[in-house]
Amino acid sequence: MSHNPAFDFSVDKENNTITIKREFAAELPLVWDAYTKSEIMDLWWAPKPWKTKTKSQDFREGGHWHYAMVGPEGEIHWCWADYLKIHPQKHYNGLDGFADEAGNINKELPQSAWGVDFTNRGEKTLVNYVITFPDLAQLETTLQMGFKEGMTLAMENLDEYFSGSRPE
Repeated sequence: MSHNPAFDFSVDKENNTITIKREFAAELPLVWDAYTKSEIMDLWWAPKPWKTKTKSQDFREGGHWHYAMVGPEGEIHWCWADYLKIHPQKHYNGLDGFADEAGNINKELPQSAWGVDFTNRGEKTLVNYVITFPDLAQLETTLQMGFKEGMTLAMENLDEYFSGSRPE
């Protein structure tokens, strides 16, 4: 039996937000772990053929995730996420931006605030993102960088992870 996940990606330019709703064929504890443990995020977060490589993660309020998106030709884009509030298996939010290898935020590139909610649906879990940008220009730059396509591919990687065929 195949799983056809619910997926909704919407852009609200008046409020500088992107909302993503995605359902996974996995129970809430597994989905929560996939979003909060770097050893699992490294398996799916980057859209193929890119890879994610965590430098450091401290998943707690006031903690961070410092990671690189590594391309097939060896190109590296560093990112930094600060965790602000965490309600286990329900919600977390934080700030996200591009950085350098030392963790310094690159203010020339888009930054955003993320809220991620998890809803238990028995054998399935709904994940709802609300991503808010400081201004329309940063939202539009993010979209032009291929954010929708990248997130779509990352979600497919996570589907593979949950099905037992681990992304390479």
